Amino acid sequence: MAAEQTSKPSEAYPMKGGDSDDSYSNNSSYQRGVIDTAKELITESVAEKLDATNFLSSTTFRIADLGCSTGPNTFFAVQNIIEAVRLKYECQGLHSQLPEFQVFFNDHVSNDFNTLFASLPPDRQYYAGAVAGSFYSRLFPNASLHFVHASYANHWLSGVPKSIIDKTSPAWNKGRIYCANSKDEVVKAYETQFAEDMECFLQARAQELVTGGLIALVFCGRRNGTLHSQTAQNMSYSLFESCLADMVRTGKVGEEEADSFNMPVYHMSPKEVEAAVDGNGCFSIERMEELPPVVVGELGSLPKSQIMTSGLRAATEGQIKAHFGDAISNDFFDSVRKKLDHQVSFTEFSNPANFFALLKRKARD
Repeated sequence: MAAEQTSKPSEAYPMKGGDSDDSYSNNSSYQRGVIDTAKELITESVAEKLDATNFLSSTTFRIADLGCSTGPNTFFAVQNIIEAVRLKYECQGLHSQLPEFQVFFNDHVSNDFNTLFASLPPDRQYYAGAVAGSFYSRLFPNASLHFVHASYANHWLSGVPKSIIDKTSPAWNKGRIYCANSKDEVVKAYETQFAEDMECFLQARAQELVTGGLIALVFCGRRNGTLHSQTAQNMSYSLFESCLADMVRTGKVGEEEADSFNMPVYHMSPKEVEAAVDGNGCFSIERMEELPPVVVGELGSLPKSQIMTSGLRAATEGQIKAHFGDAISNDFFDSVRKKLDHQVSFTEFSNPANFFALLKRKARD
């Protein structure tokens, strides 16, 4: 019954699987960089906020990484957590009572779990399992998890707000694919969708986490008071809008078909996350701060426009194909690459605002 109470239908457009040039596994170095910038905060948070003595009755420490995709980033995140927990047990004088570790990798049913498990680190210090399903619903038994991690996952909504694709609604988002540069009704529809989704996420985790258990959220968002149109992420959405408009003009895509396409994403602010946590009431916010800028290493000899296009394709091609079919995908992303070739500067695409939030499960009533 508890699982049904927090079940929510969710659209599923996972990252591009496999190991091709356009796959997520080969185009997620930036996301890896975000995980690296959060490593020190993970270590500090576990050291300061996790009380290992509360969990001595369990010989297994259970970790879930929500929105894990296909790797390898999820493996780095999990290893950071395990190292931090081991250090915490040792610092509390509990070396002899170190638990075994069990890690659950979660993503949508259509995620490429084959690629994920084929690339599991051979020297891993944990037992690995997959849990398929939307993290906006219950995934685990009551009080079974000790640590939940989600990186670059919570900006994906359970679906596009219905009102923005309704021609009769004041929130109809004609000619746009996101809430930036749109009318107030569209922004409100996205805000409402995010609030509803976040409540489902928190309520599910509130049932799954043990008292004193932690949630670490790493998310790309926007600073308090910043408009959606002022974010680095909006540059990508504006680029997509321009490419779709070109395809409508050339007859490759129908106008109504383009008007009904919107991105199921929302880049939340820290204040919005705080409001969601306060409204849920089951967690305390132990830490909330902006992460330092990500520094990505050498990207090889390929043109930057091609590298960026491959990254965008890895993350969004599933949505493009689901809405428009397979036929336009190559033309669409070729158009994206060509437009990027003519950008005077790529700086507006770089360094979106990334945040770290640590939540702790309060004692149950």
